[in-house]
Amino acid sequence: MVRLSVVVPIYNEEGNIRELHKSITDAVQDKVDSYEIVLVDDGSKDRTALILDEVARSDKSVKVIHFEKHCGQTAAVWAGIRQSRGELVALMDADLQSDPRDIFRLMPFIGRVDFVNGKRENRKDTFLKRISSWIGSGVRNWLTGERIQDSVSPLKLMRREVADSFFLYNGMHRFLPTLAKMNGFTVIEVTVTHQERKHGHSKYGVLSPAITGFVDAAVIGWLKKRVIRYRIRSIPNLD
Repeated sequence: MVRLSVVVPIYNEEGNIRELHKSITDAVQDKVDSYEIVLVDDGSKDRTALILDEVARSDKSVKVIHFEKHCGQTAAVWAGIRQSRGELVALMDADLQSDPRDIFRLMPFIGRVDFVNGKRENRKDTFLKRISSWIGSGVRNWLTGERIQDSVSPLKLMRREVADSFFLYNGMHRFLPTLAKMNGFTVIEVTVTHQERKHGHSKYGVLSPAITGFVDAAVIGWLKKRVIRYRIRSIPNLD
């Protein structure tokens, strides 16, 4: 097992791959004893797959996973988590808007809590994306009874036990802090930086998640109310 796995879902990001790899490598190589970079190609239709394979051939710390077809961000996140080997698992996007150096803003909190959610400050997104995210967070918190300010922030860090506890369905990557809490783990939010996108544009959409997210939040809220909690007082020895 390695100390840190950095998991990145990727869809049609050919302009960002090499810089993404360099930024992650520069951020972590001197900070942890061992690491891996798990790059999940979510059925990209541009040159992403080709570039990912070139990067993997040049760096043994890189593991690439290719989907047969486009399956969505939740599937890519979950596949990366399940294929990772790290004692700690960090999640981030491939758009270079998250700074991998911020992983080490989150890491000091591991031990006190199990899951650290990055909360973006001074977001560099478009007005439509910021409004959509703000409304989405409000709706999610209203339906799930949470107070997570930025549940869809791509930068997260968790212990292996948290990562292994997840069983995800489509859209559930937006609720990882809540799911972690439902599975009995502790969660905190920590402020992280946010950068402007340098190449390309968002591939996972804005309006579609807003529409489906309402139903997803309602389901999570329903499940949260039905989480089973019990404490065993004793188990008598019958022998």
